Amino acid sequence: MSLLPPPSTAPAGWYPDPLGGGPRYFDGRHWAATGPTFDPVEEHPDLPMVTAVGALAVLVVSLVASKFVVDALVDRDWPLAAYVALAATIAYLPSVIWGMVVRRRWGASRLASIGFRFRWSDLGWGPLTWLAAMLVELLLMALVIAFDVPFESNVVGGGDVDPDRAYKISFAITAVVAAPLVEELIFRGVVLRGFLSRMGPVLAVALQGVLFGVAHVDPVRGNGNVGLALVLSGTGIAFGAAAYLLHRLGPTIIAHAIFNGVVLLVLLLS
Repeated sequence: MSLLPPPSTAPAGWYPDPLGGGPRYFDGRHWAATGPTFDPVEEHPDLPMVTAVGALAVLVVSLVASKFVVDALVDRDWPLAAYVALAATIAYLPSVIWGMVVRRRWGASRLASIGFRFRWSDLGWGPLTWLAAMLVELLLMALVIAFDVPFESNVVGGGDVDPDRAYKISFAITAVVAAPLVEELIFRGVVLRGFLSRMGPVLAVALQGVLFGVAHVDPVRGNGNVGLALVLSGTGIAFGAAAYLLHRLGPTIIAHAIFNGVVLLVLLLS
């Protein structure tokens, strides 16, 4: 058996770049690339569509149940704070439980699987997200006014109530803490990630935003719901875009809390 011929190329190692410049690596057959390399863009995590459908079903049932229970007990002359706490518990607790079910069954028990991640930079991203949402709202409000679309705010009538201190505290906690946490968990967490498993990001962000606006519809407002749902859909889309681009809910929770806090302040001072 004859001996194999010796290799005709240089061994692997670093050599002067034949095209000029600094040293360049040669693996024995090919020169290494000289251009910059980039890490692949991280895909936004998703969840099964069933999680989104379940979240929406739980939210609808709990919101309807909250309204019926409070209406049934309104004649008992309880303190206003008790009604606020009861309504918030019935409306939001089932959604929190569903979020925990999703986290355990489909998210390997990680809060990040449903979007609950926070970074120090979110203290800056949150206000920026709120500002973007406000600009979208102002644009949509201008269109509502220009086209004479029926609109009624979801806080109309609040100034007619003579609240005590306990009511103010309970209402503030619900609006600035509970609502941002739970609504972001549902719409920008579970629903958005569920939609992303079946559709592109543009459609997923838009659809969850529209559903967010529709979720604030109340039959009592009649035609006024049309403009309200349109404006709040824009807010939901702005929040959804931020959650998708940043891959977490920290900024949108902060933005949502600022949004509700400003509305609450205007309401209580009016």
